[in-house]
Amino acid sequence: MSETRSPAFYYLAGFFALFVLFLYGPTLTIFILSFQGPEGGLTFPMRGFSLHWFGVLWQGLGVVDVWAAIARSAKLGIVVTVLTVVLSVMAGLAFRRRFIGSTLLFYVAIASLILPSIVVSLGIALEFRIFDDVLKAYGLAPPSGSSMGLFTSALGAHLTWTLPFGMLIMLVVFNRFNPAYEEAARDLGATPWQTFRHVVLPIISPYLVGVALFGFTLSWDEIARTSQAVGGPNTLPLELQGLTSTVTTPAIYALGTMTTTVSFLVIGLTLGTGLYLRRRRMRGASDAGKGTI
Repeated sequence: MSETRSPAFYYLAGFFALFVLFLYGPTLTIFILSFQGPEGGLTFPMRGFSLHWFGVLWQGLGVVDVWAAIARSAKLGIVVTVLTVVLSVMAGLAFRRRFIGSTLLFYVAIASLILPSIVVSLGIALEFRIFDDVLKAYGLAPPSGSSMGLFTSALGAHLTWTLPFGMLIMLVVFNRFNPAYEEAARDLGATPWQTFRHVVLPIISPYLVGVALFGFTLSWDEIARTSQAVGGPNTLPLELQGLTSTVTTPAIYALGTMTTTVSFLVIGLTLGTGLYLRRRRMRGASDAGKGTI
């Protein structure tokens, strides 16, 4: 029997379509304008269609080394991803058992999610400046003059943003984890490390992919927490923010299209990897079930 939809359905569907357009409209606009011809401007209507501005981007945008900024953001994103995954798993394992101060530690760990990003950035920058003053007082000043840098203060700033998300995911995962699998492994003589490596890790691996996705994409796009804490050469988002006031050609749109494409590629790769790991786990469980029959 066919079901007749009420007028409310069409109103809500139209509202949802407008909401999606509001979210992705600016990104779609930048994507379209980045393919303008050599005479193109920053607004519609388009003047031709070509890859001219991607060629301009390849050659560089004035005094800004875009490719070096991309490399810095990619390196930082990879380090943040690895640390986020490792520390989130360790935190998830630790919070499986109650210990003194666990509730306070949990709230402290996720407090940075509700703190203004610029305040966190300024606080980290202040801490490193105080640390530099202490080092100088003892004649141990860093060679560069400051301990702030991409893999020190900027790394810490990014981890204050990515770690709470990773922790929350892993706490949910381990809250639903069935300890019977670990008990079975221990009954068969497995050591704690063997139990984690061969039992726990394969089960939680699809969720680790999700944590890694959060870690890289949040680091790749971060501006506010990096602005005061990076210390040295800027990351790509900061360079892109600076270029908006100096570059007045669609080359800035070409850069935005490229960075957005990287984000979508990472998301697609992550989702594909998660689906592959989940199917592999289900296939292994199915084969094990057939072997016991």
